[in-house]
Amino acid sequence: MTTISIIVAADNQNGIGKENKLPWHISEDLKNFKKVTSGKSIIMGRKTWESLPFKPLPKRKNIVITSDKNYIAEGATVVTSPKKAVEACSENEEVFIIGGAKIYKHFFAVANKLYLTRLHDTFDTDTTLEGFDPSEWILRNEEHFEKSENHPSAFSFLVYEKRS
Repeated sequence: MTTISIIVAADNQNGIGKENKLPWHISEDLKNFKKVTSGKSIIMGRKTWESLPFKPLPKRKNIVITSDKNYIAEGATVVTSPKKAVEACSENEEVFIIGGAKIYKHFFAVANKLYLTRLHDTFDTDTTLEGFDPSEWILRNEEHFEKSENHPSAFSFLVYEKRS
């Protein structure tokens, strides 16, 4: 069975982005994202694809969901629905949903796992994470980092599994 995992960073107010960019830079979060998703399929919306600083993300199968049947994303598989995105992945694989907000909201209903980087601060954002109901999830792992010269905010890596 395919495991559908959401990976996202969000602030205290569930803010996840500003003008299609991350409103913070935390190198540990970027390294964690790379470590967790390398060798896997990653599913994203068109705007997330277009926001990537370089594309496709290396060592991952990049899958882009868009309603534009003529859209071309060089180096990625382009599909027109979330269902087709999952079908483009291998069976028995952990597949990662990497954004944006509409894609996260859709996949919360079917996701089995959530990798949440929780920033313990509030940032100026224009996009929020919707669909996350903590009562539907069991916290399985937590790693905390204090605010420092290298971190603009204290943050935690949280790994949840969906309650059955």
